[in-house]
Amino acid sequence: MTTLADPTPGGRPGDVERAEALAEELAARDVHGIVLAYVDTAGVHRVKTVPTAKLPSAAAWGVGMSPVFDTFLANDHIVTTDVLGSPDGDLRLYPDLDLLTVLAAQPGWAWAPVDRITQDGTPHPGCSRTALRRIEERAALEHGLTFRAAIEVEWMLGLDSAPPGEFVPVTTAPAYGATRQVELGAFLADLLKACAAQELDVDQVHPEYAAGQFEISVGTADPVAAADRSALTRHTIRAVAGRHGLRVSFAPAVAATGVGNGGHVHLSAWRDGRNLHTGGDRRHGLTPDAEAFAAGVLARLPALLAVTAPSPASYLRLKPAQWAGVFTAWGLETRETALRLVPGTKGHRAEQANLEVKPIDLAANPYAALTCLIAAGLDGLAAGRSLPQETTGDPAALDPRTAAAREVRRLPASLSEAVAEFREDKVLRTALGPVLADAVTAVREGELDAVRGLDDERIAAAYRWTY
Repeated sequence: MTTLADPTPGGRPGDVERAEALAEELAARDVHGIVLAYVDTAGVHRVKTVPTAKLPSAAAWGVGMSPVFDTFLANDHIVTTDVLGSPDGDLRLYPDLDLLTVLAAQPGWAWAPVDRITQDGTPHPGCSRTALRRIEERAALEHGLTFRAAIEVEWMLGLDSAPPGEFVPVTTAPAYGATRQVELGAFLADLLKACAAQELDVDQVHPEYAAGQFEISVGTADPVAAADRSALTRHTIRAVAGRHGLRVSFAPAVAATGVGNGGHVHLSAWRDGRNLHTGGDRRHGLTPDAEAFAAGVLARLPALLAVTAPSPASYLRLKPAQWAGVFTAWGLETRETALRLVPGTKGHRAEQANLEVKPIDLAANPYAALTCLIAAGLDGLAAGRSLPQETTGDPAALDPRTAAAREVRRLPASLSEAVAEFREDKVLRTALGPVLADAVTAVREGELDAVRGLDDERIAAAYRWTY
């Protein structure tokens, strides 16, 4: 369960007393420090840590961190907006005690996501976790909607003994193959053990397509908790890999060619305990509201890419015929379309039916990505949008006339194209708020400047070990 109330100086009601009790409990479990975690605009996971005994102070008064991190690039260079990027000011990081987790693969540590407020006690306008809470509140108030979400995590596992900066896959056994599972069985078993100890509900973990690639899927939660789980899952994978002498890359592309790492989002809208993506009278059982929501996401995909595929390396992955979803198309269980309608298994559709968004990777800030996806869907709902004709097979194979009739277009093939779309999209910018939206634009433009003149191989190398 996610804490929905904003932090306040002095602590939310009951938080300080709860933190005192937790600190005693954690100390008795030999936990010495708390990782305070958030994801910045560039998609990099940043942390501060405090001794366990300081948890009550953090719950009451937060922990200081500069707002300059909102305009850090992936290479740690800093860009500026009209209000961000200077050395001035300070923010307070407040741990969400509901999500505090003892880290099974990092003995002596616990982990908690944070909300960020200003020194004056108001929510920081650059806090993406707060933005996601706000869009959830708006959906409930205006449309009576709640959401369930999950983010797939794909990663490449490499040898730590490889030359500095290079990626050497830990296995080249066949994709999805039993050999790969056997070769990495001890690592995967320890990963499942750690997830279970941390109450991360794992649906499946398996070898993926590329050499050394794996994927883990965790259970659904409300959007804020789903983003938290994504961050915790990645933290856990990295810790377990380190204990096995392995290196992990969540980068969209570890090489200039081949399949990269995705971070597909599964999202469903609910009202009064009912899943709106099944049992309706529209195509494939969609209700009118679920269709309008999906149509809203589809319509805004070109601008959404600036948030869901935010790295220059993202566009090494976003290529046709790689199941990355690079066309404005949707389909029933069609893995080449940007939106894949997942009806679920007969007998479980009320729980399982959802919309999968494919052009998204793990360079994305999961809080900002979910905020924008929900905003796009709500706009489609308010406008009463309808989905165009669905696509079967590969959208790249459609003749131009058919593609036009189905409103199938190639999504932006570069970050610069996506940023241009995002600049003009009032719905997405409003959902993030002007401060965070401007940070997104500035950071993306900074990333483009950082790779100007680089070929694809050097772009892949620049981001290979960032995420």
